Formats: sequence, C-alpha cells, structure tokens
Amino acid sequence: MKSLRLTAAAILISMAGAAAVQARTWTLDECIAYAIEHNLTVKGRELEMKSGELEITESKNAFLPNVSASASQSFNFGRGLNSQNTYENRNTSSFQWGLSASMPLFQGLQDVRRLKYARINLRTLLYQHEAAKDDVTLNIISSYLQVLYSQEVLATAEAQVELSDYEVGRQEALAESGKIPEVDLLAARSQLEQDRLSVINAKNDLTNSFLDLAQLMRLESIEDFDVVPLQSTDPSIPSAAEVYDAAMSRNNSILASRNGIKAADAYISVARAGYIPRLSLNAGLGSSYYKLNGMYNPSFGAQMRNNYSTYFGFSLSIPIFDAFNTRNSIRRAKVQRLNAVLQLDQASTELYRTIQRAYYNATGARDKYVTSLTTEEATRVAFEAMQEKYNIGRATPNEFELSKTNLLKNTLSRISAHYEYLLRHRILLFYQGDINR
Repeated sequence: MKSLRLTAAAILISMAGAAAVQARTWTLDECIAYAIEHNLTVKGRELEMKSGELEITESKNAFLPNVSASASQSFNFGRGLNSQNTYENRNTSSFQWGLSASMPLFQGLQDVRRLKYARINLRTLLYQHEAAKDDVTLNIISSYLQVLYSQEVLATAEAQVELSDYEVGRQEALAESGKIPEVDLLAARSQLEQDRLSVINAKNDLTNSFLDLAQLMRLESIEDFDVVPLQSTDPSIPSAAEVYDAAMSRNNSILASRNGIKAADAYISVARAGYIPRLSLNAGLGSSYYKLNGMYNPSFGAQMRNNYSTYFGFSLSIPIFDAFNTRNSIRRAKVQRLNAVLQLDQASTELYRTIQRAYYNATGARDKYVTSLTTEEATRVAFEAMQEKYNIGRATPNEFELSKTNLLKNTLSRISAHYEYLLRHRILLFYQGDINR
C-alpha cells in the first residue's frame, strides 16, 4: 500500500509539473528553446553524433595490439600417434595453451586516414545537428507569429461584435419609438449574428494556431497556454545579396554540405590505402601436455616446463590483385564525392531561393503594410463620419454597414501585411545571423 501511495504521488507530481510547464505565458525565445529540447529530429541528430564519436574511438583503437589466449583439451581412442611419432592402439589425451599478440606497425596509412575521416564526419554530423535546430527555430517563429496574427484578428472581430451589439440596442430603442421600420432592426440583428459567427471562426483559427505551436513544442495540451506579444516595430529589410553572403559563411546546412565534400575526399584516401603494403608484429608463448595410456608420461608440471615455447616475428602483406576490390572502392568513394558536390549546389540554390523569396515577400508586405496603415486611417475617419450621419438619420443602414465592412476589410489587410512583414523580416535576420536562435 505504501508503494502504491508513493507511485500515485509521483504521478500527481509529474502531472502537476507538466501542467505548470503549459499553464504560463511563453516568450518566443522560450518556445524556441523548449521546442529544440524536445524535438525528435534534433534528438535523432544527437544520437547520430554519439555514433560519430564512437566511430572516432574505434578508429583510435585500431592502433592498439590484439591479444588473445587459447586453450584446448583433446582425447583420442583407438589408434593414435605416440611420442615416437608412430601409431598404435592406445588411448591418448593432450592439452595445449597459448597466448598470442599482434600489433600493426604499418597498415598502409589506412587507420590514420580512417581516423581523419571519422573526425571530419563528426563535424558534418555536428552541422547537421545545428541545421535541425535551425529548422525547428524557423517553424516556431512562423507558428508564433501566426498565433499573434490570429489573436489580433479575434480582437478585431470582437470589436465588431461590440459595435454591432451597440447598434442593435440603438435600433431597438428607435424601433420602439416608431422612428425606424422593423426591417432596419432585423437587418441590424442579422449583422450582429454574422459578426458573432466571425468571432467563432476567429476563435477556431486561434485554437488551431495554438495547437500547431503546441505540437511543434510537443506540449500535451493548450489549456492556459498563451504567448507574449512582440514589440511592434518597423524594421529595416537587409538586401537579399547581403543576407545570402552572410548565410553562405554561417548557415549550418551549407557548412554540413561543404564538410561532406571534405569527408568524401578523406574517404577516397581511405580507399586508396588498399594499394599500400602492410607490416605487423606477431608474438606469442605457450606450452602443452601429452598423455599416452600404458606408457610412462612425465608429470604435468614437467611437460609444461619442457614444452614451453615463445616466438615473435613480422608479417608483410603486399597487395597484388584483390579482384578489383580496392579499385571499385575508390570509384564508389569518388561517386560519393560527386554526390556531395551536388548536395552543396542544391543546398546553395535552395538557400538563395528561400532568401530571395523572403526578401521580395518582405518588401511587398512592408509596402502593403505602409499603404494599409494610411488606408485604414482614412477608412476609419470615413466610418466615423458615416456613423455620425447615421446617428442623425442622414445615412441608410446599408451605407453604414458598407462603411463598417470597408473598415474591417482594411483593418484585416493591415494585420495580415504587418505579420507577413514581421515573419519575412525575421527569416532574413535569421539567415543573416542577427537574431538569437
């Protein structure tokens, strides 16, 4: 029972801890850090790095000698070989033991080159690990801004409901006094219901935005999950060429592709080592015991002393013909290098396209945002004037609703352009290296 109580308490503490993680307001940096820490792709890259470290350890261990011990016991029944090296019908038994060691003195530089390749490959894995973090960061930035955009759209929709609700109240008062026909009141109530439907749609969009962000962060729930608004700024946009030049020297995907070419060159050297002779040192010691039934046999200790032997020697292996295995290995390594060059070219092209697309989208969104600010302000002034005319009965309900709809449309256009502008600008800064990751 005590064990069950402890288990239940641990589960409750764990659930409370998970709820505390989610029930708070998150900043952009906190979302990025949490998502990177829990992302499965990033964790997979970490495991690949551990494998790369083990490959380096194995390459270093190849320089160590191999030491082995052996022992054997055999029995022979019937005709067997005796100590005079003749056969007779006697049972015999024998025991042998030995200890041997082999140390590579020169392995055609293969072990040296393999160690170099393992170190270069580990750096490639490191860059790929950082590139996985970059992908998570960009996805979090996009989802985070989508949440802020959805929140502002919802606030705008709720403001429209308040305005329509006020208008319905005013229309009801006018209808009761007989100053307007009932059809105007019905139209106002219809518009209020439409605005309430817009609020419901905006809430659903916000929920989906929160859900997308939470799933990227691997949170279990979006209950009490909120984000901190970003400071509203009008940032300057760096040129596409400037961002691309900076990215080519620091982008982890590019660095991984470049290092992949170095790793391919190192692997070609490893394959070429198959043409070089190899020299090894071999040494060992051992002894044996032999027993022939029906004959005098020296004691076990005496035979071990008398039969004890040691040896050492050198072995040289000169490759002459290996069925073209080395040649084919070199050719495969060269094909891998060509593939690495293609991967670098593809990564560079994709990076340029991404930066160029982000630049033109950012400039377009900025121009649209600046224009929409002016348009929204002009539409707001026009709406306020129309509202005054409508209140004194000099404008029709259709004119009033049209003016309100134009204001809503321009407001949503300004919000969309603003967050598109922020997103593309942050992408450019990310590739330029001027933003915290």
